[in-house]
Amino acid sequence: MSKLLDSFWRAAMYCLHPRVIALSVLPVVIMGILSLGLGYFFWESALTAVRSNLESYELVNAMVHWLDGLGLTSLRLVLAPVLLLFLAIPVIVITTLLFVAMFMTPAMVALVAERRFPQLERRKGGSMLASLFWSLGSTALAIIALLVSIPLWLIPPLILILPPLIWGWLTYRVMSYDSLVEHASSEERHQIFRENRAPLLGIGVISGYLGAAPSLLWASGAMFVAMAPILVPLAIWIYTLVFVFSSLWFTHYTLAALEQLRKKNNALAPVSALDPQAVLAPESGANKQLPEAPTELSPSFRPLGVQSDLLS
Repeated sequence: MSKLLDSFWRAAMYCLHPRVIALSVLPVVIMGILSLGLGYFFWESALTAVRSNLESYELVNAMVHWLDGLGLTSLRLVLAPVLLLFLAIPVIVITTLLFVAMFMTPAMVALVAERRFPQLERRKGGSMLASLFWSLGSTALAIIALLVSIPLWLIPPLILILPPLIWGWLTYRVMSYDSLVEHASSEERHQIFRENRAPLLGIGVISGYLGAAPSLLWASGAMFVAMAPILVPLAIWIYTLVFVFSSLWFTHYTLAALEQLRKKNNALAPVSALDPQAVLAPESGANKQLPEAPTELSPSFRPLGVQSDLLS
């Protein structure tokens, strides 16, 4: 728990670093332009498709007539746009996460290593291509889990549990790998994942719940549809800040775990693996011949006084 709290506060303080603030603007600009561009060219056609699909469901039609009977015609008008924006949330979240992982995490890992772990050796147990495949594979599994779990979201308690768990698992998979790919070897990375799986997953789940904060903007309904050009970039920026904080949290925790792992391995390693001269030094000292004790002098070589004493 102390490691989690220590890395948490360090990550929060690093979010105020000017370099981190400057880097957080890049995904917002890219995702904002991409989202608004797609909305400009495909919003009307996508909205028409959603409305035609909604009209084919009797349950939806019954609900719409019920809203008309209550005088809530405005809700009927925003039903399709809100549903379309709701469907866009997973795409925006996943794309923002991948942008942060690709463009920001390497720079933040370098920042943390430079300021806190300058002596930590870089063993490069992975590559950017491997990181990309790892992120895409994890994302595909998360999308499958989201699609399979959608019917369970209708149960009130589960909608507050399942999506953050899935986002947390995805964040854990992507951020943990990217934070260690530069410094840890493949064996060290697998060992850290194995020994710290629960804390790392906990960081991911907490990050998943923090990522639910922009949902307050999506839940504003008609106001969000009317102010989408302003609120969509704002929501993307909030998502970016959450993922930046998560990346820094994972980086501080995993690099500290890597440093501790190497200290433990060095302490358990045999002396010959650490310093070959340490084994040779005692042997060379032991092989040195001690000066021989002086042998008893023969009588012919003893001093005259000594011979006379012996003869007396």
